[in-house]
Amino acid sequence: MRMKSVAKRDRETVAIVGAGPAGMTAAYQLQSISSHYSPIVFEAGHLIGGIARTESHNGFRFDIGGHRFFTKAPEVEDIWNAVLGDDLITVPRLSRIYYKGRYFDYPLKLLNALWNTGPYEAIAIVLSYARWRLRPHPVEETFEQWVINRFGARLYNHFFRSYTQKVWGIPPNQIRADWAAQRIKDLSLLRAIGNALGGTKETTSLIEQFKYPRLGPGMMWERMGDLVQSGGGSVKLNHEVVRVLRDGTRVDALDIRSTNRSGEETLERVKADHFINSAALDDLVEMFDPPAPQEVRAAARRLKYRDFVIVTLILDRPDPFPDNWIYVHDPNASVGRIQNFRAWSPDMLPNQRQSSIGMEYFCNQDDALWRMDDDELARLASNELESLGLAEKKSVTDWAVIRQKKAYPVYDAEYASALQIIQAWLNQLENFQTVGRNGLHRYNNQDHSMLTAILAARNIAGENHDLWNVNVERSYQEEFQLSEQKTTQCQVHS
Repeated sequence: MRMKSVAKRDRETVAIVGAGPAGMTAAYQLQSISSHYSPIVFEAGHLIGGIARTESHNGFRFDIGGHRFFTKAPEVEDIWNAVLGDDLITVPRLSRIYYKGRYFDYPLKLLNALWNTGPYEAIAIVLSYARWRLRPHPVEETFEQWVINRFGARLYNHFFRSYTQKVWGIPPNQIRADWAAQRIKDLSLLRAIGNALGGTKETTSLIEQFKYPRLGPGMMWERMGDLVQSGGGSVKLNHEVVRVLRDGTRVDALDIRSTNRSGEETLERVKADHFINSAALDDLVEMFDPPAPQEVRAAARRLKYRDFVIVTLILDRPDPFPDNWIYVHDPNASVGRIQNFRAWSPDMLPNQRQSSIGMEYFCNQDDALWRMDDDELARLASNELESLGLAEKKSVTDWAVIRQKKAYPVYDAEYASALQIIQAWLNQLENFQTVGRNGLHRYNNQDHSMLTAILAARNIAGENHDLWNVNVERSYQEEFQLSEQKTTQCQVHS
């Protein structure tokens, strides 16, 4: 291994760890603020986009999970439109839940739900809801308590318990309530029924259409990477950050490991004026040199993550079902969610004679499923596609497997106290910020990850935003927009 030192000092250099939505947005936003900033993005993988990248196999493009482009933040929507323009298409939403051998429309459609559950069970669900509204759990510490208070125990047992355990691998009574409050806030049984009867569709979980890049979400971040580089910035793929060098409370440089085409490994030391991280916090804390305090390192080791495997099956026939995706709540099936990529965009497929179906499995790296070889996973996915009545396994002609580590930060009983310790220490660093889903250990949608990156860039330009509160306080986005309006007014008057 050879070592070289890299330093760009003509402008203020901002080193960014990770080329996912947060990292790329930070670089893009910095250049939008001023040409004085020179962002350089380091990505350990071979593609831009992080977990929102788009992979491909023999001309078939597929996501690492579905990524809807929907936001209530105009700043984020403006960026999407500016980057992709007409390549950002509008997609009608169609999704269902598979449970006990039946398919339930989601969002809820009243007649469909009554037909599938039967009149007795429908009445029991409503009575259970009324009971828990009258005498709710007095304290909402867990996901289970939060959901039962809003939907009743019977509906929780039908639709929430089995799927939530499948996604996270732990009982829902061990998941903290703040995950539910963040991901399904504003949704309740009454609101869902109101939607079914023609009410408003403002709740994110109930929207009936969304935006989507014509060639998948990776198209957004790849195009953004082109814009960053044409503006004088850099995006370096297959460059892994292995060390964060600091002097007291100030970060000085990053050590970056890369391998060229001939297999030669290089370790670069990159100095910068500012640093933005979007890598997972447990990895980040271990990179510091000198090391972070022992209590901070111990806290980082307490953070847990859920991993993800997608098996994309290529079928010799057009779409076996019309949905964008199907949630599989049946505990007898290992698959958690099923994507139909043509229903997201026809351009995700090289022809209209076949179909591309993503079978998604939630797991941990020490699970047998994660350790299965690719052939075994393809057989499992094909068998489950048939057992769910969606397509015969003999129609599968090709397949591809992608394993994604640390796809979801886990909200268990320990995460909040661990995160508080890590946050307090990182906040002492003068020129270092952390953003995005794994960078904040927060199960953000990509628009919230982008918001943290936008604010991080503005902090470098002299503003003062608390990144840890994005998507925590319900009114944060509205407050942020009001503050931006006030800032604009001040600039106009000055």
